[in-house]
Amino acid sequence: MSVAVAAPVRVTVRPWEVSLQRRIAVTDAFVIGLVMVIAHGLRFGWDPFVGLMGPSGPAPWWLTVSISALWLLELSWTRSRDIRIVGTGPEEYERVAAAGWRTFAIVAIIGFLTQWGISRGYLLFAIPLGTLVLFGYRRAWRLWLQEQRNLGRMRQRVVLAGPQRTVEQMIRRLRRSEKDHPYEIAGVCLSGSPTAALAPDIGPMRVLGPIGDAPRLAGDVEAEFIVLAGTEEVSLREARKLEFALEDTGVGLIVAPTVADVAIPRVAVSEVAGLPLMHVDPPRFTGPTRALKYGADKVSAAVILAIVGLPMLVIALAITLTSPGPVLFRQRRVGLGHEHFEMLKFRSMYVDAEERKAEVMAAEDDGNGVLAKRRDDPRVTSVGRILRRYSLDELPQLINVLKGDMSLVGPRPPLPAETELWDEDVSRRQLVRPGMTGLWQVSGRSNLSWDESVRLDLHYTQNWTLGLDAVIMLRTVRAVLAGKGAY
Repeated sequence: MSVAVAAPVRVTVRPWEVSLQRRIAVTDAFVIGLVMVIAHGLRFGWDPFVGLMGPSGPAPWWLTVSISALWLLELSWTRSRDIRIVGTGPEEYERVAAAGWRTFAIVAIIGFLTQWGISRGYLLFAIPLGTLVLFGYRRAWRLWLQEQRNLGRMRQRVVLAGPQRTVEQMIRRLRRSEKDHPYEIAGVCLSGSPTAALAPDIGPMRVLGPIGDAPRLAGDVEAEFIVLAGTEEVSLREARKLEFALEDTGVGLIVAPTVADVAIPRVAVSEVAGLPLMHVDPPRFTGPTRALKYGADKVSAAVILAIVGLPMLVIALAITLTSPGPVLFRQRRVGLGHEHFEMLKFRSMYVDAEERKAEVMAAEDDGNGVLAKRRDDPRVTSVGRILRRYSLDELPQLINVLKGDMSLVGPRPPLPAETELWDEDVSRRQLVRPGMTGLWQVSGRSNLSWDESVRLDLHYTQNWTLGLDAVIMLRTVRAVLAGKGAY
């Protein structure tokens, strides 16, 4: 007797997903067309039919059109408009950048093999500039998406399935960064005791039933995906049955591994004996890339100091004229390998600030349990309040970067007293040089809780790349100009 098997049904795609991808594609085409036309005019003049590229090469207009088309195809081939990464930040930008550099490489190779006289200046102007403009447009789309998600639109309904404790942790994580992902939690399916009450801080959340009934229950709440947390309570056979049960429902399956805070570049997936195995590369604390970061820090710090030298003199004069005391504040901090160093800042408080610390913080503490902070701290001078708001008090740390005590990007440099409260996991922050800026600074600064600050610093320590450093530096400029989260 034969058994009829239904063909798998594709996961449901909402109309807004298709519409968004099309609109981003139109934006990409507009940017590339505009940049390529400008580059063409600057290099070849505005007559579209002038000259040839070498003795047997094509006309410049043909080259411009071909590069534009290739670039657009590369943006599709790198899946830069994949709805799963649109609006998420670094991974989307990395794919956009990869499309640009792949286009550059292909054109350069063709030019070399054919001996066409393709202008390197033409390419070096058009592709990097176009990539930067694409970044700007993708950033605009991301802000628009965040606004839509804040209004409850353009979200994908999901059911979280797994052990109660893991599901609760996932809910907290997703809620903390809900503007950066498209998921709306429609309910949870629990292993073990499927009717257990969730933790009080979770708030109202529907417990739908056991994991085995998740395919049917997901359909009942009109969910688009089931997010299955890694759990020992679901066997390999049961997980496979869950996948099979979803084939004809239009509901997709997302598997969340038990390893968290691992960036995509450190992950590779292979299949062994029918098992998808996730290989996690160890973090890099030594090697050529680390040496390159160290050298780039020193060169960049020297260049920045040359640019901001005069404004720093003006700041020093303002501090001197408005409050008695030294211009610089020197404080013992913990650096790479738990070595102590003297961190420099412009003085933003009155000279008796340390003597008044206990009195002021006893009145009100806006910190996070470890970092003592107060929004209206009376010890801060009038000039110091402005310096802190725009992080100008930290400019002297460029000298620390030149000395090798700090990096431009890294975890926050802690006080020695803070490290006494740390456990072994938190101490891993000191495996890299502390930074003038970092993930926690561009993600909320003093508004973040202690646990969230630690998580971001550890995420950077484990997953740092030069590309991530560049993204953080760009986000730092925006955070400083906005003046949010600093006091």
